[in-house]
Amino acid sequence: MALVNTEIKPFTSTAYHNGDFVPVSDEDLKGTWSVVFFYPADFTFVCPTELGDLADHYADFQRLGVEIYSVSTDTHFTHKAWHDTSDTIAKIEYPMIGDPTGEITRNFEVMRDGQGLADRGTFLVDPDGVIQFMEITAEGIGRNATELLRKVKAAQYVRNHPGEVCPAKWEEGEDTLAPSLDLVGKI
Repeated sequence: MALVNTEIKPFTSTAYHNGDFVPVSDEDLKGTWSVVFFYPADFTFVCPTELGDLADHYADFQRLGVEIYSVSTDTHFTHKAWHDTSDTIAKIEYPMIGDPTGEITRNFEVMRDGQGLADRGTFLVDPDGVIQFMEITAEGIGRNATELLRKVKAAQYVRNHPGEVCPAKWEEGEDTLAPSLDLVGKI
């Protein structure tokens, strides 16, 4: 799983987005920051809590110029049915991509062998289509949109400030580091 600093692979699919079925491809992710958020399946247990958390913070991501794309191996029709029947999922305003062929899930290397389901994988893709961050968690471990926002801000800061890096637990507005020979052994 050495996908960080690699360009995303081509894909095409259909998403349920704001009451419509819309085409989505790798080209849609280029030119802006994107979070690709894989989850195992609709109508499950941890997944709606994660997707709801992202929905609650969606405006924060949008202010940063970030689009969210949730992806499961369910169809876009299933996404619509879930959106229509769950109060938590009904809050979602970001595209919910259906990946019934597993093309996208395999491209990001999060397909569970023999199950046809995605692992819980989170990928931050920069405007050039290059993966800057990835995280894979076990089935029972839900993710946190607030922590994801912090990591997005750090990635954007580093991109906009060459020669600077963000230390552990960095928050927007805090000091960064400029790696140099002078810092070796002094941190």
